[in-house]
Amino acid sequence: MKTVIRLYQPADFEPVIILWRISREISLPDFELRKGHFFYEDMTYFSTHVLPENQVWVMLGQDGRPMAFMAIKADFIDYFYIHPDHWRKGFGQQFLAHARLISPHRLWLYTLQINQNACAFYEKNGFKAVEFGISPAPESEPDVKYEWLAQ
Repeated sequence: MKTVIRLYQPADFEPVIILWRISREISLPDFELRKGHFFYEDMTYFSTHVLPENQVWVMLGQDGRPMAFMAIKADFIDYFYIHPDHWRKGFGQQFLAHARLISPHRLWLYTLQINQNACAFYEKNGFKAVEFGISPAPESEPDVKYEWLAQ
């Protein structure tokens, strides 16, 4: 499938929020039941935190709809989500290649330790677990810091 990666545009707002939510609900359903937020809270948080604090990139599918998004600030990947319909098809690797163009020497991020699929994905793509801790509130859950360094 041919994809396009481009900067976020305001028309992407609702489709990106939906894919972000679906991805979280499918990947960690029990966690989302315990700690999840209402859709309107996701919208507010995306508008007031994700967009102003990051450069947001969107991967579009052949139909022109967002199938993934990445929020990155310098070498820090703050958010990285792919719609579950597109998992395990190479799109995550393709998006990481784009992130490596933005920051060719180093990338780092946090994910929850219980997110075994994400941990396996990052490790498969050259990231190393460098620190284990607890995520900030309101999550306050065990997390892991991953880092990729150019060779």
